[in-house]
Parts: sequence; structure tokens; C-alpha cells
Amino acid sequence: MTTPVPVHRVPASGLTAGSGAEIRHGLVSRLSAEAFGSLFIVVAGLGVPLFSIPQSSPLPAALAAGLAVTAAMLAFGYVSGGHFNPAVTVGHAVAGRIRLGDAAAYIGAQLVGGLLGALALFGILRTLPGIQDSRTAFDTVTAGFGEHSIIQAPLAGVLLLEVLGAAILVAVFLGTTARNNINKTAAAVAVGLAVAVLLQLGLSVGNAPFNPARATASALFSSSWSLEQLWLFWVAPLAGAAIAGLVFRGFAEPVAGGTALAAGGSVPDDSDADVEDFDDEDVDVDVDVADEAATVPAKAAAAVTAPPVHSAADQQDSRDEAQEFFDGKRG
Repeated sequence: MTTPVPVHRVPASGLTAGSGAEIRHGLVSRLSAEAFGSLFIVVAGLGVPLFSIPQSSPLPAALAAGLAVTAAMLAFGYVSGGHFNPAVTVGHAVAGRIRLGDAAAYIGAQLVGGLLGALALFGILRTLPGIQDSRTAFDTVTAGFGEHSIIQAPLAGVLLLEVLGAAILVAVFLGTTARNNINKTAAAVAVGLAVAVLLQLGLSVGNAPFNPARATASALFSSSWSLEQLWLFWVAPLAGAAIAGLVFRGFAEPVAGGTALAAGGSVPDDSDADVEDFDDEDVDVDVDVADEAATVPAKAAAAVTAPPVHSAADQQDSRDEAQEFFDGKRG
């Protein structure tokens, strides 16, 4: 008699065997990821237009910034969720997908990362002999309106553009990273493309970045007028993000809640969903593996312990043969 050996498989997604839940990174790790990702995005988003020659630039600044967002989300999204933008974080907070305290910490980390990236670029500019005034150079990539806009766009026009662009960007982010989205693995690509398209429009109007952290980073190293206009590039994108968060909270979330109530359960609480569930597929795989491992020993035990089943005709034939033997009819 053999004893069945349970099959244990080690999940490849960093989960403990049999746990069925994804690893939750600590706040310090998430803030570090947000800061480093924001630094990368600011370096790419400001550095490409700062140091490129328009006549021979192999890569448009908007596309470079979009690719940087995609790369940062792929590299650090599994740790922090890949916000790298205060507008995105505010949208998550309004949608109920991150705690308010964590959202404030995220925004602080994004500002620190963005400022470090701009400081590095400013230091590089100071070393170039052909650039007499580094702040004037930063003016060319700093968000502004009125006389500081490329096309002299007024305050109202830039404000509406920032609100609309931030709302679209946050809606794309919330939609592609939703738990019931089967295409969430493409979230980084979708968000990066959205950033590239929106920046192509925003840069041609007033260097509108749809990112308050990037706007702050460039304004601090530009001329004094940039700080006077900086308020617009905080108020407008955060308002657009709040609109997108409210729409997502009021339109997308009740679908999941209604399903849970219809099944006799309770509405799930998303207040702990700080990190986007990019790896939900791995959790499902682990659950299936655990179920399979549980059923293998049961099937093996059933095969070993189950007694042989004989039909009534077979039992009757065996009794007749025994009776004939003892009666002397068979010998």
C-alpha cells in the first residue's frame, strides 16, 4: 500500500505557497518607487527638449515622456502602483483606491523625485559653456500661460486644457488598472500612450504637463514668473483628476458591489487597495494550483482504499460453486 505524496508548487510571483494573497510592500518601499519613477519621468520629460536640437531630434519630447512613463510603470508599478503624478494619486484617493494618508505621502515622494531630477538637469546645464543662463534655458520647458505660452494662450484656455487632459489621463489609468479589466497587463502601455498624445497637445499650447510634480520641478529652476503661474498647474489637473475619480467611483465601482450583494455577500472595501493589482492572474493561478494539490491526494486515497465492487450475479456464482464442492458434486 502506497501513501500519496502531496504536490507542492512554488508560485513564481513572489507569493508564499498556499497563501493565496499577493505580497504587500511597505510604505517606505512604495514611496521610494514613486520618488525614483518621478525622477526618471522628469529627467526624460524635461531633458529631451532641453538638450535636443529641433532640426535633428530623433525622438519627439512628448513621445519620450510617454515612453518614460511606460518604462517606469513596468519597472516600479508592482511596488507602488506606478502613479508618479499627484493628479493620478488624487484620482485614486477620490475613487477610494488609496488611503488619504498614503496619498499625501505619495505626493510628497513624487515632488522629491521630480525636484531631484530637475536639479540634476540644472546642474548639467551649468556645466555647458554655450548656455549663459540656465534659468532662461529652463523657461523653454516650463508651463505657463499668457505671454509665457508658445501661442499666447490665455489663462482660461490653459486651465480648461489642463482639466480636460488630467481627467482623460486619470480615467485611462483607473480604467486600465481596474480589477475586472482583463487587459490590465497593458496598463503601462495605455497610460504611456495617453501621456504622449496629451503632451503633444499640451506642449504646443503652454508646455502643459498634466503633472503638478513636473510643473513644480521645472518652475523652481526657471525665472520668477513661473512660480507666479504655478498655482494653475496644480489646481487645474487636480480638479480634472477629482472629476475622473468621482466618475469612476460612481459608475465603475457599483457594478462590483451589486454583484457581491446579488451573491449574498457584502460590498468589498477598496480602502486598502493602495497598490494596483497588476498580478491578479498570478493569484488565480496559485488558487488553481492549491485546489489541484488538494484533490490529488484525495483521488489517490480513494483509489487505494475503495473496496472492489462485485455484482450480485458474481456473488451468486461463487456461492453455487462452493455448495457443489461440499456436496461432493465436484471433485
